[in-house]
Amino acid sequence: MEEEKSLNFIEQIVEKDLSEGKNDGRIQTRFPPEPNGYLHIGHVKAICMDFGIAERYNGICNLRFDDTNPSKEDTEYVDTIMRDIAWLGFKWGNIYYASDYFDKLYELAIRFIKEGKAYVDEQTAEEIAAQKGTPTEPGVASPYRDRPVEENLRLFEAMQAGEIEEGKMVLRAKIDMANPNMHFRDPIIYRIITSHPHHRTGRKWNVYPMYDFAHGQSDYFEGVTHSICTLEFVVHRPLYDYFIDQFVGEVPSNFEGWKPGSDYRPHQYEFNRLNITYTVMSKRKMLQLVQEGLVSGWDDPRMPTVCGLRRRGYTASAIREFMDKIGYTKVEGMIDVGLLEHTIRENLKETAPRVCAIFEPVKLVITNYDKETEILVGENIDGHPELGTREMPFARELYIERGDFLEEADNKFYRLSPNGREVRLKNAYIIQATGCEKDVEGNITTVYATYDPDSKSGTEGGNRKTKATINWVECNSCIDVETRLYDRLFKVENPAAEEGDFRDLLNPDSLRVVTCKAEASLKTVRKPVTFKDGIAEVKHFQLLKQGYFVVDEDTTADKLVLNRTASLKDNWQK
Repeated sequence: MEEEKSLNFIEQIVEKDLSEGKNDGRIQTRFPPEPNGYLHIGHVKAICMDFGIAERYNGICNLRFDDTNPSKEDTEYVDTIMRDIAWLGFKWGNIYYASDYFDKLYELAIRFIKEGKAYVDEQTAEEIAAQKGTPTEPGVASPYRDRPVEENLRLFEAMQAGEIEEGKMVLRAKIDMANPNMHFRDPIIYRIITSHPHHRTGRKWNVYPMYDFAHGQSDYFEGVTHSICTLEFVVHRPLYDYFIDQFVGEVPSNFEGWKPGSDYRPHQYEFNRLNITYTVMSKRKMLQLVQEGLVSGWDDPRMPTVCGLRRRGYTASAIREFMDKIGYTKVEGMIDVGLLEHTIRENLKETAPRVCAIFEPVKLVITNYDKETEILVGENIDGHPELGTREMPFARELYIERGDFLEEADNKFYRLSPNGREVRLKNAYIIQATGCEKDVEGNITTVYATYDPDSKSGTEGGNRKTKATINWVECNSCIDVETRLYDRLFKVENPAAEEGDFRDLLNPDSLRVVTCKAEASLKTVRKPVTFKDGIAEVKHFQLLKQGYFVVDEDTTADKLVLNRTASLKDNWQK
């Protein structure tokens, strides 16, 4: 019986709340991405937590788009976010948008003004920042802090009416300019954005709420019980609670289960974000890479985006298993990307069919083979005949790897050499090299060998052991395959910690394109890639001695393109 996994600290909190009957025994979470970019593997950690908690405790997790900044948001990102979450295997209860609550939030802002809890400030962003003070020194009050309520109302309504230029005014909450938590020092709760229409509301609004004003209220409106986020929001939590305190007890908008006298209110909890070696998690830096053509796009297989990982061949199950392995704590750290690579290798090693592909081909001629082409059989996965077999044409002329032959070799070289040593061709016969042919520059062009016709794999004579087995493909039936060999995008372990331009740290060898000779069984794959719900259908293979590969969507009827998901060598140390 498998030992039950220990609970992380948030699961412990949830179980305690359930045992105490908090929130009428409900569990409701939310995943609240801003639709201003593509999801990356850091978001997946939050997705697995938010949706995973709901799944484990028979709760509900809603998807809410934090669309409060129209200058950076687009429906393209909304669509890709939903597609990525569904691909990961999660289902949301409802889809909400922060913009669903713009009317309600505007009403709250008006109420704050009327109660003397908010004021319109005409200072520049630089002036406001300079007056905030430091963690050990109090801030300086704005000259507009004691503006009359009627004037604040008039100006705020003028801001919304489009009568005030963008950047000229903001609405600030009047809290405490001496609070040791600097987020309490009269935070901005509304700003003007007129340069871009909203992707849902168009030009209806000219003022938009800030994250700290919109987020907690949105949680409350929806009935969220556990608002789970990353550690950088710890300092925001008191402000989250402060704004909810201003109207707690009122009927939430979307929460049908609310009843008078309920003790319901959302609570925020924080866990460590995902930092992973040899990559960057900054949306701004990833956008630079895309816009400057340093990668081929958001789905470049070197990118840490969900669509990039998917195109590289990572499976949803491997990514979710990786999240289970790294866990959730309150301590920031750096995760070795080798663990992610180890996880996908473990995920694919018993499922990805094996095929032969020769990356540096040299011709092998078996001089005493005088039969017609014969069909040999290879197991898709060695030792697992139940997973199927493939046909492998075999003939007089084959391709082998250039590195599998040395004209002059010592006793430590066990592969082909004209020294009388026997070598087995995988799934085929035992051969001995007899010589080679070179071009005018001394490069070996052809290797000659003889074979033992009684040594065929799978026969009684095929049990004879050799010290080496080498791969091969038959010359006439093999196909050319474009392989894209991906490596880590950056050449340093923690590019975010390095000084200077992060683009100077890019690994120049993060992509090599090599055309190889692959066995005929891959001919059936050489056709246009099919899609389901906008996502390419995944077909993995292990190219023997080369690594795990996935069929890329650039594949056509005339050209097979494979992306290397991971090499066979595993450097991960537990």
